[in-house]
Formats: sequence, C-alpha cells, structure tokens
Amino acid sequence: MKALVRRVGPCLLEIESSRTPFQSLVNAVAHQQLHGKAAQTILGRFRGLFGGRFPGPQALDKVTDEQLRAVGFSRAKAAAIRDIAEKTLSGVVPGSKAIAALPDEEIIERLTQVRGVGRWTVEMLLIFTLGRPDVWPVDDFGVRAGYKIAYDLDEMPKPKELLELGERFRPHRSIAAWYLWRATDMNRSPEA
Repeated sequence: MKALVRRVGPCLLEIESSRTPFQSLVNAVAHQQLHGKAAQTILGRFRGLFGGRFPGPQALDKVTDEQLRAVGFSRAKAAAIRDIAEKTLSGVVPGSKAIAALPDEEIIERLTQVRGVGRWTVEMLLIFTLGRPDVWPVDDFGVRAGYKIAYDLDEMPKPKELLELGERFRPHRSIAAWYLWRATDMNRSPEA
C-alpha cells in the first residue's frame, strides 16, 4: 500500500456534503449499471423536468412514470426513485441533519429498506456524501481489483477475505478504498 500511496500521491477524496440523502440515493440509482457520462446525461434530463434544479421528494408527484422513462430511467429505476421519495417523506430516509447523527450500520439498515438500494449504494453515500472515514466496501469490484493489483495477487480477494484484510486500514478504510480505486484506474489507463 505504501508503494501505491507514493505512486498516486495525496488522497484527493471529494466529499459532496451539500447533497441531501434523497439526492445522493437518486444519483446512485441513476449510476447503477451505467457509464458515468450516460448517468449524468439522464440526471440532467431529470433535472430538466423540474426547471433545471434537482427536485425534492415531494416534487416527484408532479411527473409521470412515462416522463421518468422518457429522460432515460428504466422501469425499475423509476420505481426505485419513487420509493426513495416515499421513504424520504415517511422518514425512513432521514434528512441531512438527522443522518449525520446516525451510526453507519443504522444508516445501512434503514436505507437498504428502499427499493433498488443495497449495501454498496449506502456505503457510497457514507463515503462520498457523509465523509465517513472508516467504510470498507468489500463488494466493490474496483476495491477488490485494486487490492489484487496493489498486492500483486493472482486473483481478486473474495469479499469475506477482503473484510479481514481491511482490518489493517482501520480507522481509515475509506481512504484505503480510494487508493485501491486509483490502482484500478491506473491499471486501465495506458498513460498512468
């Protein structure tokens, strides 16, 4: 890991703390199984339905499923976005202030009740929206691949194995994950 840190340089993990949990979850659902550029295009069209602004959960009542599909969301993603809105309005998905006071595992337990939101999605919210320092996304392909690259392994570690291996990085596992993502990126890029 020391060699990787030397190669990459200082950690430049960007936290988007201005996003609400609702916005973070909608953003995450938009990105599921899509290239980032395609997801951003869809999100731009989505905001266009609301005058160019990211809507609040109550605004979803003003658009139809057909409109959500027309901007590029699949049926499943449209249903997930509606459920995120409903669960935000009912309090399952807490607001920005309330979520900041909750422990990681409680956030995971609450948010995985939402359709289309799994543990990985919540872990990304914990890292990139809430700035939690000790999140270790063992199911993330990039983290697993980065570990294989950084430690010159023959194959990627399984999630259960990676969970144990990550203990050495506690209480800074989010930063370790960031470096492992960089290892994966550098391995893909011929100019890196």
